Amino acid sequence: MSEYTFTDAGFEAEVLNSDKPVLVDFFATWCGPCRMQGPIVDELAAEMGDKVKIGKMDVDQNPQAAGKYGIMSIPTIMIFKGGEAKETFTGLQTKETLKAALEKLI
Repeated sequence: MSEYTFTDAGFEAEVLNSDKPVLVDFFATWCGPCRMQGPIVDELAAEMGDKVKIGKMDVDQNPQAAGKYGIMSIPTIMIFKGGEAKETFTGLQTKETLKAALEKLI
């Protein structure tokens, strides 16, 4: 499984400079919908393998990236490619929605 835990310190190297599309699940441990989104993101990571990078970022522990990208509500999922945010989803998303968005960028 190619699931990552992203941090403010490694965001540029891991996400912005990646040669693959990167899905970042911005979440918080206290957020109910985030706890429902987590397993969906895990399944997607297992299914898509090494074609993409998929990971999670705790907004309470990593406020810089969340602030930079204007994350106001969670869960928010952003998909990056070539150093740019290409797609943003707010609220609970289905695996199919996220997979389709990633496949467009592969």
